[in-house]
Amino acid sequence: MNSSQPAQQSDQPPARPPGQPIPVIVLSGFLGSGKTTLLNHLLGNRGGTRIGVVVNDFGSIEIDAMAVAGQVGDSMVSLGGGCLCCAVDGSELDAYLEKLSAPVHRIDVIVIEASGLAEPQEMIRMLVAGENPAIRYGGLVQVVDAAEFEATRVKHPETDRHLAVADLVVLNKTDRVEPAALTRISAELAALCPGTPVVAADHGRIDPELLFDRRPWTETRGQLSFEDLISQARESGAADDAGDEGHTGHAHTLYDSTEFVSEQALNPRRFIDFLDRRPAGLYRIKGYVHFGVPGHEERYEVHAVGRFLRFVPGPWGRGEPRRSQLVLIGAGTDGPALLGELEACREPAPRDAPPESMWGVLRYVDRPVRPADEPEQEPYEFVADPEEP
Repeated sequence: MNSSQPAQQSDQPPARPPGQPIPVIVLSGFLGSGKTTLLNHLLGNRGGTRIGVVVNDFGSIEIDAMAVAGQVGDSMVSLGGGCLCCAVDGSELDAYLEKLSAPVHRIDVIVIEASGLAEPQEMIRMLVAGENPAIRYGGLVQVVDAAEFEATRVKHPETDRHLAVADLVVLNKTDRVEPAALTRISAELAALCPGTPVVAADHGRIDPELLFDRRPWTETRGQLSFEDLISQARESGAADDAGDEGHTGHAHTLYDSTEFVSEQALNPRRFIDFLDRRPAGLYRIKGYVHFGVPGHEERYEVHAVGRFLRFVPGPWGRGEPRRSQLVLIGAGTDGPALLGELEACREPAPRDAPPESMWGVLRYVDRPVRPADEPEQEPYEFVADPEEP
Protein backbone atom coordinates (compact mmCIF):
# COMPACT_ATOMS: atom_id res chain seq x y z
CA MET A 1 0.00 0.00 0.00
CA ASN A 2 1.28 3.42 -0.97
CA SER A 3 -0.52 6.56 0.13
CA SER A 4 -0.20 10.20 1.10
CA GLN A 5 -2.44 11.53 3.88
CA PRO A 6 -2.54 13.82 6.94
CA ALA A 7 0.10 12.95 9.52
CA GLN A 8 -2.36 12.19 12.31
CA GLN A 9 -3.91 9.33 10.34
CA SER A 10 -0.71 7.54 9.38
CA ASP A 11 -0.04 3.94 10.33
CA GLN A 12 2.80 4.01 12.79
CA PRO A 13 5.59 1.49 13.05
CA PRO A 14 5.62 -0.41 16.34
CA ALA A 15 6.87 1.41 19.43
CA ARG A 16 10.48 0.97 20.47
CA PRO A 17 11.11 -2.78 20.90
CA PRO A 18 12.31 -3.91 24.35
CA GLY A 19 16.08 -3.93 24.67
CA GLN A 20 16.71 -1.36 21.94
CA PRO A 21 18.59 1.81 22.91
CA ILE A 22 16.54 4.83 23.97
CA PRO A 23 16.94 7.80 21.60
CA VAL A 24 18.28 10.94 23.28
CA ILE A 25 17.18 14.18 21.61
CA VAL A 26 19.06 17.38 22.44
CA LEU A 27 16.95 20.55 22.55
CA SER A 28 19.06 23.69 22.23
CA GLY A 29 18.39 27.41 21.96
CA PHE A 30 19.29 30.67 23.63
CA LEU A 31 17.33 32.20 26.50
CA GLY A 32 13.94 33.33 25.29
CA SER A 33 13.89 31.25 22.11
CA GLY A 34 10.98 29.19 23.44
CA LYS A 35 12.64 25.82 23.95
CA THR A 36 11.04 25.24 27.37
CA THR A 37 7.66 26.15 25.87
CA LEU A 38 8.33 23.59 23.15
CA LEU A 39 9.40 21.05 25.78
CA ASN A 40 6.21 21.56 27.75
CA HIS A 41 4.24 21.23 24.51
CA LEU A 42 5.90 17.86 23.86
CA LEU A 43 5.08 16.70 27.38
CA GLY A 44 1.47 17.81 27.08
CA ASN A 45 0.91 16.19 23.67
CA ARG A 46 2.89 12.99 23.89
CA GLY A 47 0.04 10.47 23.95
CA GLY A 48 1.15 7.48 26.02
CA THR A 49 4.87 7.94 25.35
CA ARG A 50 7.06 7.86 28.46
CA ILE A 51 9.53 10.74 28.23
CA GLY A 52 12.64 11.24 30.30
CA VAL A 53 13.53 14.94 30.59
CA VAL A 54 16.87 16.43 31.62
CA VAL A 55 16.80 20.11 32.62
CA ASN A 56 18.75 22.51 34.83
CA ASP A 57 15.87 23.11 37.22
CA PHE A 58 12.31 21.96 37.69
CA GLY A 59 10.92 25.49 37.44
CA SER A 60 10.84 25.41 33.65
CA ILE A 61 8.65 22.30 33.49
CA GLU A 62 4.93 22.51 34.18
CA ILE A 63 5.08 19.81 36.83
CA ASP A 64 1.72 20.62 38.43
CA ALA A 65 -0.08 20.34 35.10
CA MET A 66 1.57 17.00 34.47
CA ALA A 67 0.45 15.49 37.80
CA VAL A 68 3.46 15.05 40.06
CA ALA A 69 3.47 11.55 41.51
CA GLY A 70 6.29 12.17 44.01
CA GLN A 71 10.06 12.08 44.32
CA VAL A 72 11.95 9.10 42.88
CA GLY A 73 15.50 10.36 43.40
CA ASP A 74 17.59 13.14 44.88
CA SER A 75 17.16 15.38 41.83
CA MET A 76 14.47 13.49 39.95
CA VAL A 77 10.70 13.87 40.02
CA SER A 78 8.00 11.71 38.52
CA LEU A 79 5.62 13.24 35.99
CA GLY A 80 2.28 11.67 35.15
CA GLY A 81 2.03 8.68 32.85
CA GLY A 82 5.49 7.29 33.59
CA CYS A 83 7.50 10.37 32.56
CA LEU A 84 10.48 11.37 34.67
CA CYS A 85 12.28 14.69 35.00
CA CYS A 86 15.69 15.29 36.54
CA ALA A 87 17.50 18.54 37.25
CA VAL A 88 21.24 18.23 36.69
CA ASP A 89 24.41 20.10 35.96
CA GLY A 90 26.88 19.01 33.30
CA SER A 91 28.92 16.78 35.62
CA GLU A 92 25.81 14.77 36.55
CA LEU A 93 24.55 14.16 33.04
CA ASP A 94 25.98 10.67 32.53
CA ALA A 95 24.71 9.50 35.90
CA TYR A 96 21.16 10.68 35.26
CA LEU A 97 21.08 9.31 31.73
CA GLU A 98 21.97 5.98 33.28
CA LYS A 99 19.17 6.38 35.82
CA LEU A 100 16.61 7.38 33.23
CA SER A 101 17.54 4.51 30.93
CA ALA A 102 17.10 1.87 33.66
CA PRO A 103 14.60 -0.77 32.42
CA VAL A 104 12.40 -0.29 35.49
CA HIS A 105 11.34 3.17 34.23
CA ARG A 106 10.38 1.93 30.72
CA ILE A 107 11.27 5.29 29.18
CA ASP A 108 10.67 5.57 25.41
CA VAL A 109 12.63 8.75 24.62
CA ILE A 110 14.88 11.17 26.53
CA VAL A 111 14.90 14.92 25.83
CA ILE A 112 17.81 17.04 27.09
CA GLU A 113 17.43 20.80 27.37
CA ALA A 114 21.02 21.69 26.57
CA SER A 115 20.99 25.30 27.77
CA GLY A 116 23.38 25.71 30.66
CA LEU A 117 24.64 22.14 30.45
CA ALA A 118 27.08 22.28 27.56
CA GLU A 119 27.74 23.58 24.08
CA PRO A 120 25.47 21.60 21.72
CA GLN A 121 28.50 20.36 19.79
CA GLU A 122 30.08 19.05 22.98
CA MET A 123 26.79 17.46 23.97
CA ILE A 124 26.66 15.61 20.66
CA ARG A 125 30.23 14.38 21.08
CA MET A 126 29.46 13.21 24.61
CA LEU A 127 26.41 11.24 23.52
CA VAL A 128 27.98 9.74 20.39
CA ALA A 129 31.10 8.69 22.32
CA GLY A 130 29.15 7.46 25.35
CA GLU A 131 29.50 3.88 26.51
CA ASN A 132 25.96 3.44 27.85
CA PRO A 133 24.43 0.76 25.56
CA ALA A 134 20.93 1.63 26.75
CA ILE A 135 20.87 5.00 24.96
CA ARG A 136 21.74 6.41 21.55
CA TYR A 137 22.03 9.92 20.19
CA GLY A 138 18.77 10.91 18.47
CA GLY A 139 19.51 14.32 16.96
CA LEU A 140 19.93 18.01 17.81
CA VAL A 141 16.94 20.36 17.57
CA GLN A 142 17.89 24.07 17.59
CA VAL A 143 15.12 26.49 18.59
CA VAL A 144 15.40 29.98 17.08
CA ASP A 145 13.43 33.08 18.07
CA ALA A 146 12.24 34.53 14.76
CA ALA A 147 11.44 37.90 16.32
CA GLU A 148 14.94 38.28 17.80
CA PHE A 149 16.99 36.39 15.24
CA GLU A 150 19.26 39.22 14.10
CA ALA A 151 19.73 40.56 17.64
CA THR A 152 20.58 37.08 18.92
CA ARG A 153 23.27 36.60 16.27
CA VAL A 154 24.88 39.90 17.29
CA LYS A 155 24.70 39.14 21.01
CA HIS A 156 25.63 35.46 20.64
CA PRO A 157 28.01 34.97 17.67
CA GLU A 158 28.10 31.28 18.51
CA THR A 159 24.56 31.05 17.13
CA ASP A 160 25.94 30.29 13.67
CA ARG A 161 28.05 27.45 15.05
CA HIS A 162 25.05 25.95 16.84
CA LEU A 163 22.96 26.10 13.68
CA ALA A 164 25.73 24.41 11.71
CA VAL A 165 25.46 21.23 13.81
CA ALA A 166 21.66 21.16 14.12
CA ASP A 167 19.70 18.32 12.57
CA LEU A 168 16.40 20.19 12.72
CA VAL A 169 15.75 23.91 13.26
CA VAL A 170 12.50 25.11 14.83
CA LEU A 171 11.89 28.71 13.80
CA ASN A 172 9.69 29.74 16.71
CA LYS A 173 7.50 32.81 17.33
CA THR A 174 6.73 33.22 13.65
CA ASP A 175 3.45 34.86 14.66
CA ARG A 176 5.48 37.89 15.78
CA VAL A 177 7.22 38.43 12.44
CA GLU A 178 5.96 40.04 9.26
CA PRO A 179 5.93 37.79 6.16
CA ALA A 180 8.75 39.73 4.44
CA ALA A 181 10.99 39.42 7.51
CA LEU A 182 10.15 35.73 7.82
CA THR A 183 11.18 35.17 4.21
CA ARG A 184 14.48 36.96 4.83
CA ILE A 185 15.21 34.95 8.00
CA SER A 186 14.38 31.69 6.23
CA ALA A 187 16.86 32.59 3.48
CA GLU A 188 19.55 33.37 6.08
CA LEU A 189 18.95 30.04 7.80
CA ALA A 190 19.20 28.23 4.48
CA ALA A 191 22.62 29.82 3.98
CA LEU A 192 23.81 29.16 7.55
CA CYS A 193 22.74 25.52 7.66
CA PRO A 194 22.22 24.31 4.09
CA GLY A 195 20.21 21.13 3.81
CA THR A 196 18.90 21.33 7.38
CA PRO A 197 15.08 21.29 7.57
CA VAL A 198 13.49 24.36 9.17
CA VAL A 199 10.08 23.99 10.86
CA ALA A 200 8.09 27.17 11.42
CA ALA A 201 6.14 27.33 14.70
CA ASP A 202 4.46 29.66 17.14
CA HIS A 203 4.39 29.05 20.89
CA GLY A 204 6.61 26.00 20.34
CA ARG A 205 3.76 24.02 18.82
CA ILE A 206 5.17 21.33 16.58
CA ASP A 207 3.91 17.82 16.04
CA PRO A 208 5.73 15.51 18.53
CA GLU A 209 5.73 12.90 15.75
CA LEU A 210 8.49 14.94 14.10
CA LEU A 211 10.79 13.89 16.95
CA PHE A 212 9.51 10.60 18.34
CA ASP A 213 6.78 7.98 17.99
CA ARG A 214 3.79 8.51 20.24
CA ARG A 215 2.32 5.49 21.98
CA PRO A 216 -1.46 5.29 22.30
CA TRP A 217 -3.06 5.48 25.76
CA THR A 218 -2.83 1.82 26.77
CA GLU A 219 -1.82 1.81 30.43
CA THR A 220 -5.17 2.84 31.94
CA ARG A 221 -7.60 0.02 32.61
CA GLY A 222 -11.19 0.58 33.73
CA GLN A 223 -10.87 4.24 34.71
CA LEU A 224 -9.25 7.40 33.43
CA SER A 225 -5.97 8.47 34.99
CA PHE A 226 -5.47 12.04 36.20
CA GLU A 227 -3.34 12.68 33.13
CA ASP A 228 -6.09 11.35 30.84
CA LEU A 229 -8.49 13.84 32.40
CA ILE A 230 -6.00 16.69 31.91
CA SER A 231 -5.51 15.72 28.27
CA GLN A 232 -9.26 15.54 27.65
CA ALA A 233 -9.82 18.88 29.37
CA ARG A 234 -7.16 20.52 27.20
CA GLU A 235 -8.66 19.13 24.02
CA SER A 236 -12.18 20.09 25.06
CA GLY A 237 -11.10 23.59 26.02
CA ALA A 238 -9.25 24.11 22.76
CA ALA A 239 -12.27 22.97 20.78
CA ASP A 240 -14.60 25.21 22.77
CA ASP A 241 -12.34 28.22 22.23
CA ALA A 242 -12.02 27.66 18.51
CA GLY A 243 -15.49 26.33 17.70
CA ASP A 244 -15.83 24.23 14.58
CA GLU A 245 -12.43 25.45 13.38
CA GLY A 246 -10.65 24.10 16.48
CA HIS A 247 -9.02 21.08 14.88
CA THR A 248 -7.35 23.08 12.14
CA GLY A 249 -5.11 24.74 14.73
CA HIS A 250 -3.57 21.47 15.88
CA ALA A 251 0.11 21.12 15.05
CA HIS A 252 -0.34 17.79 13.28
CA THR A 253 -2.65 19.32 10.70
CA LEU A 254 0.26 21.36 9.37
CA TYR A 255 2.12 18.29 8.12
CA ASP A 256 1.56 15.59 5.54
CA SER A 257 2.40 11.93 5.90
CA THR A 258 3.47 9.70 3.03
CA GLU A 259 3.44 5.94 3.59
CA PHE A 260 5.41 3.38 1.62
CA VAL A 261 5.21 -0.40 1.87
CA SER A 262 7.20 -2.79 -0.30
CA GLU A 263 7.08 -6.57 -0.27
CA GLN A 264 10.23 -6.42 -2.40
CA ALA A 265 13.65 -5.70 -0.89
CA LEU A 266 15.19 -2.26 -1.33
CA ASN A 267 18.55 -1.67 -2.96
CA PRO A 268 20.80 -0.21 -0.23
CA ARG A 269 22.78 2.07 -2.55
CA ARG A 270 19.70 3.55 -4.20
CA PHE A 271 17.98 3.95 -0.82
CA ILE A 272 20.97 5.79 0.66
CA ASP A 273 21.05 7.99 -2.43
CA PHE A 274 17.36 8.79 -1.83
CA LEU A 275 18.09 9.68 1.81
CA ASP A 276 21.06 11.85 0.85
CA ARG A 277 18.84 13.82 -1.54
CA ARG A 278 15.75 14.09 0.67
CA PRO A 279 14.11 17.52 0.43
CA ALA A 280 14.44 20.10 3.21
CA GLY A 281 10.70 19.92 3.91
CA LEU A 282 10.94 16.23 4.84
CA TYR A 283 11.35 16.43 8.61
CA ARG A 284 10.98 12.83 9.77
CA ILE A 285 11.41 9.32 8.38
CA LYS A 286 10.64 6.25 10.44
CA GLY A 287 10.01 2.59 9.82
CA TYR A 288 11.78 -0.62 8.82
CA VAL A 289 13.70 -1.64 5.72
CA HIS A 290 14.43 -5.06 4.25
CA PHE A 291 17.60 -5.11 2.16
CA GLY A 292 18.07 -8.89 1.87
CA VAL A 293 21.75 -8.59 0.99
CA PRO A 294 23.68 -11.76 1.93
CA GLY A 295 25.05 -11.32 5.45
CA HIS A 296 22.65 -8.44 6.10
CA GLU A 297 19.24 -10.09 6.11
CA GLU A 298 18.21 -8.39 9.38
CA ARG A 299 15.38 -5.90 9.69
CA TYR A 300 16.85 -2.39 9.63
CA GLU A 301 14.95 0.21 11.63
CA VAL A 302 15.46 3.66 10.10
CA HIS A 303 15.18 6.83 12.17
CA ALA A 304 15.69 10.29 10.67
CA VAL A 305 15.03 13.66 12.32
CA GLY A 306 15.98 16.48 9.99
CA ARG A 307 19.36 15.59 8.58
CA PHE A 308 20.15 13.16 11.42
CA LEU A 309 20.04 9.55 10.26
CA ARG A 310 20.50 6.26 12.05
CA PHE A 311 19.87 2.59 11.19
CA VAL A 312 19.33 -0.03 13.89
CA PRO A 313 19.57 -3.65 12.71
CA GLY A 314 17.60 -6.26 14.59
CA PRO A 315 16.01 -9.69 14.18
CA TRP A 316 12.72 -10.24 12.42
CA GLY A 317 9.86 -11.39 14.59
CA ARG A 318 8.60 -14.94 14.39
CA GLY A 319 6.45 -15.16 11.28
CA GLU A 320 6.99 -11.48 10.46
CA PRO A 321 6.92 -10.89 6.69
CA ARG A 322 10.10 -9.54 5.10
CA ARG A 323 8.97 -6.15 3.87
CA SER A 324 9.86 -2.47 4.06
CA GLN A 325 7.47 -0.09 5.82
CA LEU A 326 8.20 3.65 5.93
CA VAL A 327 6.37 6.76 7.08
CA LEU A 328 7.67 10.12 5.84
CA ILE A 329 6.43 13.29 7.58
CA GLY A 330 6.98 16.77 6.22
CA ALA A 331 5.47 19.99 4.97
CA GLY A 332 5.26 21.13 1.37
CA THR A 333 6.62 17.84 0.09
CA ASP A 334 5.45 16.07 -3.06
CA GLY A 335 4.06 12.75 -1.81
CA PRO A 336 3.70 11.08 -5.22
CA ALA A 337 7.24 12.13 -6.18
CA LEU A 338 8.63 10.68 -2.93
CA LEU A 339 6.77 7.42 -3.58
CA GLY A 340 8.14 7.35 -7.12
CA GLU A 341 11.70 7.67 -5.83
CA LEU A 342 11.13 4.91 -3.28
CA GLU A 343 9.60 2.67 -5.94
CA ALA A 344 12.85 3.10 -7.89
CA CYS A 345 14.72 1.69 -4.87
CA ARG A 346 13.09 -1.75 -5.21
CA GLU A 347 15.56 -4.57 -5.81
CA PRO A 348 14.26 -7.77 -7.48
CA ALA A 349 17.48 -9.74 -6.90
CA PRO A 350 18.90 -8.69 -3.48
CA ARG A 351 20.91 -11.90 -3.05
CA ASP A 352 23.00 -10.95 -6.08
CA ALA A 353 24.09 -7.68 -4.45
CA PRO A 354 27.71 -7.62 -3.20
CA PRO A 355 28.34 -7.08 0.54
CA GLU A 356 29.99 -3.71 -0.13
CA SER A 357 26.64 -2.36 -1.34
CA MET A 358 25.73 -2.12 2.37
CA TRP A 359 28.62 0.16 3.30
CA GLY A 360 26.52 3.31 2.91
CA VAL A 361 23.94 1.91 5.35
CA LEU A 362 26.55 0.69 7.83
CA ARG A 363 27.95 4.21 8.12
CA TYR A 364 24.79 5.05 10.06
CA VAL A 365 24.73 2.01 12.33
CA ASP A 366 26.02 2.52 15.88
CA ARG A 367 29.29 0.65 16.44
CA PRO A 368 28.99 -1.35 13.20
CA VAL A 369 31.10 -4.41 12.57
CA ARG A 370 33.01 -3.37 9.44
CA PRO A 371 34.42 -5.65 6.79
CA ALA A 372 38.19 -5.75 6.93
CA ASP A 373 38.53 -3.91 3.61
CA GLU A 374 36.00 -1.16 4.39
CA PRO A 375 37.51 2.23 5.20
CA GLU A 376 36.53 3.51 8.65
CA GLN A 377 34.02 6.37 8.59
CA GLU A 378 32.60 8.56 11.32
CA PRO A 379 28.94 7.84 12.23
CA TYR A 380 28.30 11.59 12.53
CA GLU A 381 29.94 14.41 10.64
CA PHE A 382 30.86 17.30 12.93
CA VAL A 383 31.37 20.84 11.76
CA ALA A 384 34.72 22.10 12.94
CA ASP A 385 34.71 24.88 15.53
CA PRO A 386 36.54 27.81 13.90
CA GLU A 387 37.72 28.95 17.32
CA GLU A 388 39.42 25.65 18.04
CA PRO A 389 43.07 25.26 16.99
